[in-house]
Amino acid sequence: MTPLLKDLYTATATATGGRSGRASTNDGILDVGLAAPVELGGPGGATNPEQLFAAGFAACFQSALGVVARRKKADITGSSVTAHVTLGNVEGGAYGLKVTLHSELPGVDAETAEKLVELAHQVCPYSNATRGNIEVTVTVDTPARV
Repeated sequence: MTPLLKDLYTATATATGGRSGRASTNDGILDVGLAAPVELGGPGGATNPEQLFAAGFAACFQSALGVVARRKKADITGSSVTAHVTLGNVEGGAYGLKVTLHSELPGVDAETAEKLVELAHQVCPYSNATRGNIEVTVTVDTPARV
């Protein structure tokens, strides 16, 4: 059973027209046109739900990394998270998603980076929302040392 959630913030967005429409937030800060990507037979040229999800997951995971790094007194200055969100078919003709999160933590040794990423995966709300529902792979990409 999921523990009760103590509300901290609620985001509100409305979409019209599906993949060929618009999405906007109630405060007007986000207002974007949507288009299916060329790979799905669409015209491309605008964002799509998978890109929006990827951006949200990457930003949220980056914030979670910051939380756990502060707790562990690790400096993750210059770190980044890249999310790859893949749309595909699942059994029965439905659609599903899978996510790969690539974290880069320059200046942090590989063992510490791995631990921080695993801890972030336990803290991140997107990770917690998707756990057990979709495949999520977390990796640490070590930048080349010169």
